[in-house]
Amino acid sequence: MDPLRQHILVVDDDPDQLSTMCELLRGGGFDAEGVPNGARMRDALARGPCDLVLLDLRLQSEDGMSIARELRRTSSLPIVMVSGASDDLDRILLLELAADDFITKPFIPRELLARVRAVLRRTRVLVESAAAEPSSPPPPPPPPAAGPVLRFGTWELRLGARELVDQRGIPCELTQGEFRLLEALMKQPHRVWTRDQLIEQTRSLEAEVFDRTIDVLILRLRRKIEPNPKHPQYICTERGLGYVFAAKVTPG
Repeated sequence: MDPLRQHILVVDDDPDQLSTMCELLRGGGFDAEGVPNGARMRDALARGPCDLVLLDLRLQSEDGMSIARELRRTSSLPIVMVSGASDDLDRILLLELAADDFITKPFIPRELLARVRAVLRRTRVLVESAAAEPSSPPPPPPPPAAGPVLRFGTWELRLGARELVDQRGIPCELTQGEFRLLEALMKQPHRVWTRDQLIEQTRSLEAEVFDRTIDVLILRLRRKIEPNPKHPQYICTERGLGYVFAAKVTPG
């Protein structure tokens, strides 16, 4: 294994599909290791780290969705799911609960490589942002009255302090892109935003912002703030149009 090349672990029980994906990834400049099931995946991860898991949804021996949830509970590894064209509901659920992106079979080689690279770029941006934080303990947050405040549900968005806190005053960690997106949605609740409009709100903060990035940011926000991310009550989807902040917002 070349330590300078990013390592992708591919999980698929179709030998031909597994071989094809590994060869595509190697041709795209990655180290790729293929395994046929969840047990072999766990063995591979126990032997050494990888940079991303490419996981087939429809495994015969073990449900790919369960494996993705397990990975999300136990690690922060990026996950790209491979699904069939008929798996629309499962893909939505996976994006909301576990996966970072998905690709639908049959796919063209360039799409597979593009999605893997995009997820790795987003992950790198998050890691570098976290590494840039000072090692010393941060100063205590300002009191709730410092700066404008927007409240919804059990949450309080402090615009001056650039933080989101729960009803106990405990901060919820948000990336800059997530904060800017939530701020834009909350400042104009009940307005339907298109993806292009939301891209303009986050363009200066994300390395590469495009419509799938917006979808991923929305899904991550839902995981953090929604009582039930599968049935969002704050950030709702307007099918064919975009997103809307549907909750009551109270300025403070």
